[in-house]
Amino acid sequence: MATKKSLTVEEVLKEKKTHDLDSVKELNLGHRALTDVSCLSKFKNLEKLDLRFNNLTDLQGLKSCLNLKWLSVVENKLQSLSGIEGLTKLTVLNAGKNKLKSMNEISSLVNLCALILNDNEISSLCKLDLLKDLNSLVLSRNPISEIGDSLSKLKKLTKVSLSECRIKAIGSSLKSCSDLKELRLAHNEIKALPAELALNKRLLNLDVGNNMITSLSGLEVLGTLSCLRNLNIRGNPISDNEKSAKKVRKLLPPSVNVFNAKPLDKNSRNAKHVRFDTEDVTFDSRHSKSAEEEEEEESKVDRKSKKSSKRNKSEEEEEEADNEGSKSKKKKKSKSNPDIDQIQEEDRQKRSLGNMDDDATEKKQKKATTSPKKLIDAIDDAETSLAEVFSREDVSKDSGDGVEKKNKRSSVQETGVVRVVDTQGNKKKKKTGNKQSKSAVVELPGEVEIGLGGESKWE
Repeated sequence: MATKKSLTVEEVLKEKKTHDLDSVKELNLGHRALTDVSCLSKFKNLEKLDLRFNNLTDLQGLKSCLNLKWLSVVENKLQSLSGIEGLTKLTVLNAGKNKLKSMNEISSLVNLCALILNDNEISSLCKLDLLKDLNSLVLSRNPISEIGDSLSKLKKLTKVSLSECRIKAIGSSLKSCSDLKELRLAHNEIKALPAELALNKRLLNLDVGNNMITSLSGLEVLGTLSCLRNLNIRGNPISDNEKSAKKVRKLLPPSVNVFNAKPLDKNSRNAKHVRFDTEDVTFDSRHSKSAEEEEEEESKVDRKSKKSSKRNKSEEEEEEADNEGSKSKKKKKSKSNPDIDQIQEEDRQKRSLGNMDDDATEKKQKKATTSPKKLIDAIDDAETSLAEVFSREDVSKDSGDGVEKKNKRSSVQETGVVRVVDTQGNKKKKKTGNKQSKSAVVELPGEVEIGLGGESKWE
């Protein structure tokens, strides 16, 4: 039999370094093997009390702590919560990992916001109608078989955990919990998710792993949960094979980004909505072209680019021939008198440079201004790619060394919708014209703390 260990007022005052009982508002008395804390009834202004990891069997000694707001009695030997019924200012109560068989004493704690009673022996839920402010309820690992209407008035509930219980059905037990964001029901005996779950429109995280869901019809309601981000159905017959899992993925709303504890590959959800991400563009597969169409389009672009390059080469040869001819004429004329001819030659060079600049400018203007009729014909012609239309503007931007620049850009052809870049032989990348890629960054919530230190993790 365990030895009894009682707490004394003197020990508390010594620890707090005070002689004034009313000044003590917070106490941490965990890990002391205490069996009796009745002396705490004298600390009238106590608001926060931590009694974790002791050997308490009841809480009768806390009856007079009427200002208590925060209480943790995790891992004691409590068989009942008798003694706390009058602590109506309590907002947080953690009595997990005890031997509680009932939770009836909770029903009068009207200001309770967080209630954690996991790992006990509670077999049924009591009426919680008066707990209007309750937002977090943890009852995992208790032999609870049904939820019933115990939660029907709790409109502020955001987190509910009933994992590893004996629940067979959810029914309409959560239909009034319009703010519910996290629901954990793993390791139960649930065969289907009820249609009423659609009323929980703000649900973000749902864990129904290791239940008895066998058919897709038992998960149809998932498609209505437009805010759902994280879903776990592992351990159910419906998720035993990849074929069934694919059907479930198609059923999910677009908001889901984690499925069965893995980031969801949205490409595998529905072929009609597959998205391809490239360096700077995202486009829908419904508008993508087949490989044959792409090859045909590329060949057209290549043929037209070859024609334009031939035209460019012929123009370049003509210009070179004119330059050589003018040089030979100048040489013939300069033989008459070396001194005079040299002066004349310098004058001619200056004049020719000015004329060449004028000619180049004139050529640029001619090339830049494509006649409206030709432009319209090119656009209306189904055989003409947009690359050829837009390349006419590129020609107008070339200077004297324009041919050299064209050769440098010869590996890039524009089609208007798809940009084909050939940087190394046959290696090609696809890009669209002016769109930019958009990537959604999803942040997923981890374990939720409920203000109870290391033992307060959301389970």
